[in-house]
Amino acid sequence: MSTADTQEFTPRWLAAREGADARARSRGPLPALAAHGAVVADLGCGTGSLARWTVPRLAGVRHWMLFDRDPRLLALAGGRVPAPRVEGRLLELARLRPDDLAGATLVAGSALLDVLTGEEVLTVADAVAGTGRPAWFTLSVAGRVVLTPEDPLDAAVAAAFNAHQRRGGRLGPDAVEAAIEAFARRGYRATTFPSPWRLGPDPAPVTRMWLEGWVGAAAEQEPRLPLEDYLARRREQLDGERLTVVVHHDDLLLMPPGDRP
Repeated sequence: MSTADTQEFTPRWLAAREGADARARSRGPLPALAAHGAVVADLGCGTGSLARWTVPRLAGVRHWMLFDRDPRLLALAGGRVPAPRVEGRLLELARLRPDDLAGATLVAGSALLDVLTGEEVLTVADAVAGTGRPAWFTLSVAGRVVLTPEDPLDAAVAAAFNAHQRRGGRLGPDAVEAAIEAFARRGYRATTFPSPWRLGPDPAPVTRMWLEGWVGAAAEQEPRLPLEDYLARRREQLDGERLTVVVHHDDLLLMPPGDRP
């Protein structure tokens, strides 16, 4: 899940969230992808966490292609993917074309769709459809967060965070529906799978990082909200092992015409 802009793509945050991602991803799409996993194009690969999760679970992966706009992340990912062949490609997704995906049997991405604009999703859909291959996007934010115990400010914080996610034309919690519509126009069939993060006292450091990023983005969006006291209350509950959080995400499987999930 994306947090404040300064945290979204830092190696520290990506490393911290990898365990939560691994526990949340749905295994539901894997049977449909079993025949398509030989060569995977991983868009917005970050540090390669999707590859580390997928390769042991999807039989027959021979080649993993890492795409990212950040050379630091590509360098980190390149040596940590357990596939027989690993290739890194520096690329802005706004410029993605079918030729960039040549040879891929599956296009994938994790925590990606919600940080794209509508135009970028259309570009990705055009590129994928140009290959005729399936697409699989995991861990897109759904815009729903459930904290226990409840607090009167929860709804306002969530609304402000969701508005922050949409800054700069990014899709945020609208991303999955936008992707379904874009791919449907190109004949693809979509299936969604819930993939919620479940956070709490264990591991508390990840929950704290998520909480501070979530509240920080909300405060940036709505400075008039009384969030200092709110954050203090939530930290105290976390320190006392009384706070649990469910952050809802969706995984999206997109199958090309003639190949049903």
